[in-house]
Amino acid sequence: MDVIGLCGSLRRNSLNRMLLDLAGDCLAPEARLHVCDWRALPPLDADLLAAGMPDCVQQLRERIRRADGVVLATPEYNFSIPGMFKNALDWISRGDDQPLRNKPVALLSASPGPLGGARVQYELRKVLQCMEAVVLARPEVFVGHAAQKFDEQGLCSDTATRSFTMAQMQALLRQMEQHRRLHDSAQTPGLHGLNPSA
Repeated sequence: MDVIGLCGSLRRNSLNRMLLDLAGDCLAPEARLHVCDWRALPPLDADLLAAGMPDCVQQLRERIRRADGVVLATPEYNFSIPGMFKNALDWISRGDDQPLRNKPVALLSASPGPLGGARVQYELRKVLQCMEAVVLARPEVFVGHAAQKFDEQGLCSDTATRSFTMAQMQALLRQMEQHRRLHDSAQTPGLHGLNPSA
């Protein structure tokens, strides 16, 4: 299983990048997380889009399209999605060929405060619904007081955080397997247009 990770923070050693790495560690052996760097994406500009989809945008969209699932880990800025990350999502959504359509997606968030970025996840759910993604409803992962739950090497030192993240990655794997079975059955000749009297 091929899983794409996107971090909503630009900071190299951000708490949410540590959380995203933890998610990758919690995936089953048959799945692997590849974190994509989206920092080269320009500001969304209709004139730029009219001249053709920038190569960096097209490459990111195609990488997402090929993946079995997506994991998003992001901080909360002013009760909402960080501006640059929202810009990346807007670029991904351009065009009729939505790369996130029917794609299983898991959301995680971490913050130094007590709420763990809960509000940004609800904002993300609205955006991803428009992009036709299949976002896991449960289990949710909000990591409050996150600076106390990762060590200096960026490794999770909190048993509960690791347990919650493990449960979410297991749920994502089940969703991806179900999605793959549905896709494979739709592509199998002879499953459609059968004569019930045959």
